[in-house]
Amino acid sequence: MYRKTYALINCDTLKQNIKNIKENYKYKYYIGVVKANAYGHGDYIVNSLIEGGINYLAASSLEECLNIRKRNEEIPILCLEPIDHEYLNICEKYNITITIPDYEYFKDLNPNLNLKAHIKIDSGMNRLGFKNKNEVKEVYDKLKNSNIEIEGIYTHIGVSGIWDEYYDKAIKAFEEITSLIDLNQIKIIHISRSLTLVTHKMPKYVTALRLGIIMYGFAQKLNKPKGLRLIKRNLFLKKHNIKDITYENNLNLKRAFSLHTTVMSIKDVKKGEYVGYGAKYIAQEDIKIAILPIGFADGLNKSYENQNVIINNKKYKIIGEIGMDMIAVKIDDSVKLKDHVIIFTDAKEKANELGISAYQLFTSITNRVPRVYIENGNNKEIKY
Repeated sequence: MYRKTYALINCDTLKQNIKNIKENYKYKYYIGVVKANAYGHGDYIVNSLIEGGINYLAASSLEECLNIRKRNEEIPILCLEPIDHEYLNICEKYNITITIPDYEYFKDLNPNLNLKAHIKIDSGMNRLGFKNKNEVKEVYDKLKNSNIEIEGIYTHIGVSGIWDEYYDKAIKAFEEITSLIDLNQIKIIHISRSLTLVTHKMPKYVTALRLGIIMYGFAQKLNKPKGLRLIKRNLFLKKHNIKDITYENNLNLKRAFSLHTTVMSIKDVKKGEYVGYGAKYIAQEDIKIAILPIGFADGLNKSYENQNVIINNKKYKIIGEIGMDMIAVKIDDSVKLKDHVIIFTDAKEKANELGISAYQLFTSITNRVPRVYIENGNNKEIKY
């Protein structure tokens, strides 16, 4: 790298996370979701995930799937969004599993294509998926006599089921919509996402876990309510006939992603002078500042303003407006040119400070930020 701004990703940590998950949850298939450039970690990590025990991958678009295929030629990849029919020959060529999202999509499928497919069920989110059990049966019956293999069936549940009754309703909806077909004849059935995996026991017919942010170090532990809050919650569960949830787990997962830069310039600023665009920061006294080569084009949006960075194990505050390529930090005399700067090491902690989700934090770090990977104790830089 040339400007010393980079994301550091520990592949050894990711690999161990998968092993820890597999030790606690025994299933035949472990589907690693690597959409959005593997949640910002970069496609490079897919082979580390596979070494950890992932035996299927999933991404959102055909473009993402093909990028992943460059990293690994063998592992099956599920495209979670429907792919235009005109490109299904590409899926056939590169072994990309398609999603059948509704009856209209099915009607235009060429039954002579040698494809694997997963049927998507709408269990309540009202995005993609079948809601009519007769349509599901027709699709299943007709494709059994075609070259298209119905390898899987799945849904995505948009609620946690912790303080709502919709999770149990979603499970019942999935079972009703699939009630006219024999689920035992389908190899891969997946309904979990990271949160619901650890908080709810999966139905017996589930054969696969779909792992998203949990792979990247988020164990989804919950704080068990106490006192009056616990009483209210138990009354809520009883009223809505909701199965209880699991609060704790022993996954021992670790975050693998951290963001770093360096001190590019040091300046003295006199009292009354301003720093950055719009003169939003006026020095109230003589101060010293460091200019860092990182900005909103790298993923530091306005939420980072007035946040702290770490230099030499000490916190220093970002001042002024975040620029496209640079930020300013108020420092003291101990900070020197080219000192190493940590923007964050714990993604969960930083996301909480910024008031955003970890998903948003990871995917906001743009591809102009080089990814440096720790793999078997060695560093390797990937430029995008």
